[in-house]
Amino acid sequence: MNFASDNVTGAAPEILAAIAAANEGAAMPYGNDPVTKRLEAAFNGLFERTVTAFPVATGSAANVLALAVMTPPWGAIYCHPESHVNTDECGAPELFTGGAKLVPIPGKAGKIAPADFAAVLAGAGKGVVHHVQPAALSLTNETEAGTLYRPAEIAALAEIAHKNGLYVHVDGARFANAVAALGVSPAELTWRAGVDALSFGATKNGALAAEAVVFFEPKLAESFGYRRKRGGHLFSKMRFVSAQLEAYLKDDLWLRLARHANAMAKRLADGLAAIPGVELLYPVEANEIFARIPAAAITGALAEGYVFYRWQGEGDEKCRFVCAFDSKVADVDGLLASLRRHASAAARKRA
Repeated sequence: MNFASDNVTGAAPEILAAIAAANEGAAMPYGNDPVTKRLEAAFNGLFERTVTAFPVATGSAANVLALAVMTPPWGAIYCHPESHVNTDECGAPELFTGGAKLVPIPGKAGKIAPADFAAVLAGAGKGVVHHVQPAALSLTNETEAGTLYRPAEIAALAEIAHKNGLYVHVDGARFANAVAALGVSPAELTWRAGVDALSFGATKNGALAAEAVVFFEPKLAESFGYRRKRGGHLFSKMRFVSAQLEAYLKDDLWLRLARHANAMAKRLADGLAAIPGVELLYPVEANEIFARIPAAAITGALAEGYVFYRWQGEGDEKCRFVCAFDSKVADVDGLLASLRRHASAAARKRA
């Protein structure tokens, strides 16, 4: 009954089993274990080319450490105002880059438009000592609005970035949901579209604590090992992080889990759209839903034990619902029934 986030879930049974299996016997530390070596090959297969992948434990670490190798202290990182790196990293991008500046570019439904990006770069003061210098573009896919960048959209932005000497980073905390929803390959949604580095998420989709930074541009990976160590994410018992990611990728578990979350979100969105007074605020393309809900329906459902966010705090009618790999049909239908019942009761009182 908890739709507040996909972080509220436990771990997928397959991933817990992999952790238990990795616990048998001894293994060399700091990533020199057999599981981590196998994971390197798994990522190469997933992305259909040789990549360099570094396991870490959190999405924040993946994002800020990746940006740190792309951006000098006097650099500018372009991102959407609602992106996680701009709103939810507690200043970590600035800290780990040594002072780079985040430059938000607004856009509809959580996305940056190529024309807007190009216009900002045109006025960025490249080469002018008084201004921060363009260094990186950070996109989020699935976005913070629950929408998706298609390969062609990423390619258009990446072309502008590369022509101006910028690297392209993707925050893929919900990358699985994006790939599953779009029906494209991981390669099509990343390096073939011009992405230089990806924060590959797993924790929101069934892992216990496992993410990875995947580099498609080899020279960016050269110093990352030192950044990871300095940032406290070179784990002595790396096999337990790598085991989660290996199990996540095996037999397309990551996509099966994401498809379920996406399907539950579609079921919930379809039901919300049929409730009088409810307005879906963005296209529902993956596993997040933003909707404006009558206040009486919100308070009634919350009182009955359903959990979700009033996005701007108490009293706000804009709500976020997130479905996860283990969301239950009965809970989705129960939430819809509760919202429908309370919205109808409020409408009758007004009549």
